[in-house]
Parts: sequence; structure tokens; C-alpha cells
Amino acid sequence: MSEQRRATNGPRRIIALRRRRKQRKRLGAIGATVCLAALGTAAVPMLLPRLLPDNTSRESQGRSTEAVRSPTNPSPDAGTDGTAPLPDASDASDASGAAASAKAPQVPKSPSADGTSGSGKGKGAGSGSGTGSSQPAVPASGPGTFATAPLTVTGPASGTPFRVQVEDGAGVDPADAARQIGAILGDRRGWGRAGATFRQVTGAEAELTFKIATATTTDRLCNVQQADHIGEVNCRTGPSVVINLKRWQLGSPEFDGPPVEYRALIVNHEVGHYLGRGHLTCPGPGLPAPAMMQQIDGLKGCVSNAWPYDTQGRYLDGPAVP
Repeated sequence: MSEQRRATNGPRRIIALRRRRKQRKRLGAIGATVCLAALGTAAVPMLLPRLLPDNTSRESQGRSTEAVRSPTNPSPDAGTDGTAPLPDASDASDASGAAASAKAPQVPKSPSADGTSGSGKGKGAGSGSGTGSSQPAVPASGPGTFATAPLTVTGPASGTPFRVQVEDGAGVDPADAARQIGAILGDRRGWGRAGATFRQVTGAEAELTFKIATATTTDRLCNVQQADHIGEVNCRTGPSVVINLKRWQLGSPEFDGPPVEYRALIVNHEVGHYLGRGHLTCPGPGLPAPAMMQQIDGLKGCVSNAWPYDTQGRYLDGPAVP
């Protein structure tokens, strides 16, 4: 009986097993589909930007890297009204000064002129504007008041007391001017070779006063009347040597040398008159022009020279001018 039942139930079991297998496969497929669907839903936000690029999102990301200033929120550099701040007066003046210095000015050639000298108002060392690597500002007029240089010159304890004064607003440092004039007076090519000595003072005890003055003030102190001398001359009047600021700063076109050398000619020529020296003329072609020669009138074959003596101590003489 048992054998007959096994024979009858065998095919049924096989069919049932096959059905169960099919059901398990179907359930597994459904489960896998559900899992894939769940995973796909989670991956969509990650995959979509790659599969379907969004230009709008890219543009918004690009803008986020740079701050955008709103008109209602001015930048820290702006004024309270949202506009750029105006500079202070000091800033404006500094800026104008920098702009002016950035441009190399065209330097016009100044007309040649004569200096006046001697106890009267004769012609002196000469004038005119020279050339230089830079051209300082030269005011044409000033207040007529002067600042006295402090004691800056070291030298002998005795000698002719001198002081140096610079007109207010001239743009020349009085202490620096005193150092330069002291160096000229003490140079071995200067009047010290003739036994003259000088010591700097600051008070009224000065027997010789060097005044660096604007052209207008120089004309007044030197009583300039001749039309072609106005604004152009140096002079010695009494105990004062008046040096035209224009000549001090620019030199002379007739003098073959820089302004600093021409200053030596002005000082030496006028001090020579103070020491009683008269005018000389050219001793011969190619020779140094005497410091007492009115070189502004022409060199007459001589070469420019600012010193009364040469480096060997020889006096640079020439024929006297009647």
C-alpha cells in the first residue's frame, strides 16, 4: 500500500516543488525590483546633474564665488552715500604734487643778463638760467622778509663776520645755503689765498650779509632801473651781497658748468669787490676767465671759471678794465 501511495504521490510532489520554486523566483524578482527602485530613487538627485546638466545651477554657483555689492550697501571704500569718498585737502595737494613730479617739465632757456656789483650798481658776475638734471621751482617774488641761517659753518675763530639770509618762501634751506657759501669762502681756490678769512655769525655784528632773494626783491634791494636787468641781476650794495634766487637755482647759459659752480662765481665775484678788487678781462684765448671778469658779457676767447685762484695757488689775473 505504501509503495502504491509513493508511486501515486511522487509526481504530485515534483509538481508542487516546481510550483514553489517558481513562486520563490517570482518573489525574488519582485523583491529585487523593489530594491532597485528604492536605490534608483535615492540616486536620482546624485545622477541627474551629471546626466542632465542644469545651466541655471552652474550660473548660480559661478556668481556665489564673487560678492555682489548692492547699491543700498556701499562698499567699505565708499562714502556714506554710496559714492567714492572725496580726498582731504592734504591728499589733493599731495596728489597734485606727485602728478607734477611725474611729468618732466620743459625748461625754457632764460635770457642772458648782467649782475650789478661794486659799491655802485655796475655789472657783476652775470646771470641767466643754466641747465641741470632737474629744475627747481623758482618763485618770482616774495614777502621781502628773510630767515637767518643758524650756525652751520665751521672755520676760523677770527675773520670777517658774515651771515646768510634767505627770503621767506624762496624754497631754499637757509642752513644748506650757509654751508654752501661757507664752503666757497673756505675753498683753497678762493680768497683765502689772498689772506681773507671769514667766520659765520647770526646777528647784526655781521660785516657781510649774503641775501638770497627772489627777483622782485633783488630788483628792489639793488635799485635796478635798466630794463634788460630787471629780474635778472645779482648785486653788492654796501655790506650786502644780494643773490638773485633765479641765478642761485638755475645758473647761467653763458657759464659752462652746473648751477652749484655758478654760485661760486657769484660769491667770489661779489666778495672780490668787497675786498677792493676791480673788473678784469680775458688774458688770452683758451685761458681761464678771471673770477673778476664780467663773464656774462662774453668770454672773449677764455673758458668759464668760478675761482680767483687755481689749484696750485696761482691768481687767475687778466688785464684791468678801465
